[in-house]
Amino acid sequence: MPITRLNHAVLYVRDIEASVAFYSDVLGFRKLDMLPDDFHGAAFLQAEGSTNDHDLGLFQIGSEAGASTAGRSTVGLYHLAWEVDTLTELARVRSALSAAGALTGASDHSTSKSLYGTDPDGIEFEVAWFVPTPHLDHDVLAGRKGISRLDLDAELERYGASTVGGVG
Repeated sequence: MPITRLNHAVLYVRDIEASVAFYSDVLGFRKLDMLPDDFHGAAFLQAEGSTNDHDLGLFQIGSEAGASTAGRSTVGLYHLAWEVDTLTELARVRSALSAAGALTGASDHSTSKSLYGTDPDGIEFEVAWFVPTPHLDHDVLAGRKGISRLDLDAELERYGASTVGGVG
């Protein structure tokens, strides 16, 4: 089974409107008209540059739902990762996450430059830019064994603001 990529993710959320607003306003997803008008409590979203039918499904389970304990006391998904094309886009996402109070971290994985955030329900996600194949030299590849603090300004200077990332 030659899987080529993740097509979409589906999340359970407490408040559908708050989640749609977050993913739309902060990350640029657009809400799709895929449900009957009388159907409430669900939404399907598509990322700005996506050609997928949808990238994110959200299903409301109500305000009484407890926080996920995955990784602390139960098994479960740690986080989702979305890719952006350029470091300029990664910088834009950093600003949007910071403004929303949702930025929780930034890491340099050598072959990828990553931001971490949480949505209104505390569900963690990653937004990353991947070093393009022509730039995967010995130093970059050797750095995969460690994680360091992301200096986005230095990476913008090193790779350029409009260099399209990705290894595929």
